[in-house]
Amino acid sequence: MDIARIREALKPLFPGLMGFELTEATPERIVATMLVRPDLCTAGDTLHGGAIMAFADTLGAIGTIVNLPPGARTTTIESKTNFLRAAPVGSTVTGVSTPIHLGRTTMVWQTGIRNNQDKLVAVVTQTQMVLPAAS
Repeated sequence: MDIARIREALKPLFPGLMGFELTEATPERIVATMLVRPDLCTAGDTLHGGAIMAFADTLGAIGTIVNLPPGARTTTIESKTNFLRAAPVGSTVTGVSTPIHLGRTTMVWQTGIRNNQDKLVAVVTQTQMVLPAAS
């Protein structure tokens, strides 16, 4: 799938509202950045855990979509997050998602989210279900 088409498809959706910027999308690696804005933060002007999880979930979903057979769809069925450090308002986080398992019925992706100093903010592992094309 063409990265420009993915970017355009995301604009009116939740990732677009979050300011998600897709920079790479291949079957082996998905990369995006996101500015930590005040409206994505919690107390202490740090990126909200839900925003971190939504950012990573989008990366893993895109990775699955890039690997889907024609007509198939996907949905997240499991996600686990380890929060390691805060990301302050005004900084930019970068997420890199790579596959752990690319199966016929499920795909598992691991996403590392890093801050401006290239330090891990969070690690997210998620399982995507592959939904076959409607017959």
